[in-house]
Amino acid sequence: MILVHVRDESPTGAEVASIELEVDADISLRELIRTRVRDEVARYNANPTRVFRGLVEPIDAETTLNGYRLKRPRRIDWEKQADAAIKAFAKNGFFVLVGGRQIEDLDTVLTLGDLGEVAFVRIVPLVGG
Repeated sequence: MILVHVRDESPTGAEVASIELEVDADISLRELIRTRVRDEVARYNANPTRVFRGLVEPIDAETTLNGYRLKRPRRIDWEKQADAAIKAFAKNGFFVLVGGRQIEDLDTVLTLGDLGEVAFVRIVPLVGG
């Protein structure tokens, strides 16, 4: 397992959020996305609030400047969120850069070095599960 720095960027390249994930050194983009979503949902579910900060907007939430406002704090299903993230990637809702190179195929195996950097660049608001 290695530590990877994951950044969310605006289309202009401005960093809007970041987290560190522990992942396998060789991981497919699909699994990296699922791991990222599982981690951010687990962090939220450990201390639910009215604002969820993650890759994909949960159902019944509204977009805010720094996340998604829920009508009430509740548990979020990470698998529904991960499935929505995979669908959003396939529909160009966001793209992923690894080492400055855009990864276009979900099944591409990434070889990440310790404290490698991955950037998620959001194109449109992402609505999910």
